[in-house]
Amino acid sequence: MKPDKFTVVNSVRIIYPRLIISSAVVLCLMLTSIYLYASDMKGTIKIGGTGTALGSFKELGEAFKKIHPDVNIVILPSLGSGGGIMAVNEGALDIGLSSRPLKDAEIRQGAVSVEYARTPFVFATALKIEGTNFTLKDIAKIFSGETKNWPDGTPIRLVLRPESDMDTIILKGMSPEMDKSVRKSLSQEGMMVAATDQEGADTMEKVRGAIGTSTLAQIISEKRHLNTIRLSGVMPDMKNLADGSYKYYKTLFIVTGPKSGPVTKSFIEFINSKEGKAILTKTGHLPI
Repeated sequence: MKPDKFTVVNSVRIIYPRLIISSAVVLCLMLTSIYLYASDMKGTIKIGGTGTALGSFKELGEAFKKIHPDVNIVILPSLGSGGGIMAVNEGALDIGLSSRPLKDAEIRQGAVSVEYARTPFVFATALKIEGTNFTLKDIAKIFSGETKNWPDGTPIRLVLRPESDMDTIILKGMSPEMDKSVRKSLSQEGMMVAATDQEGADTMEKVRGAIGTSTLAQIISEKRHLNTIRLSGVMPDMKNLADGSYKYYKTLFIVTGPKSGPVTKSFIEFINSKEGKAILTKTGHLPI
């Protein structure tokens, strides 16, 4: 039976208030969500750890701050991976940056790590080395002291890292010859040993003929005046890292503790966003 005019009008009167109420509820929920989100986007994020990641995180922080101007991002000078992890567990940092996985003891204290990128691990020098090509055996001879000069005759000045540093661990793992040569170089008196990634890069820039280890991420993000060395004809660039032609890299981790707040989590989400990954790629990282 076709409804009369009265039935239709009353039905509209019943449905229309319900629509108003439902819309109002949805609007209130949206406004509440926006308010909470906006209130979360205030505060300070303290970041520290491995020096190789500091330059890129400065760029990430600046980009995040453009979106959330009320967030203050503080990046501390290099603490090393272990120092960053310890500071996170103690609540002194919101984010730790590490170039190694967590140890069992660090996990038991509450630390959680997520791999966010890889970057080529490189041999670098401030010398102009266009066309210079070394094999891993050539590098081993430099570390053992057997090779003392660059091809142009410039004396080689080796810049080492501490024995427990991740750079040294990677070097030793490259080959049995490298392991032997690195151990020999560390045992010699009078060698230049850089405590941090930044100190190592500074020394390589200032000391003529210096050679040492770094990462493509640090060189690009800090705009270092350093040249990377080909290994067996392969450049340590992003393309060759991605396709496996260049085999040596540092794995980088974001470390958080049990007290990480909403602002910190939002920043980590930004790092994993399209914009964040673009910044990482631009600064010599292969985002994970």
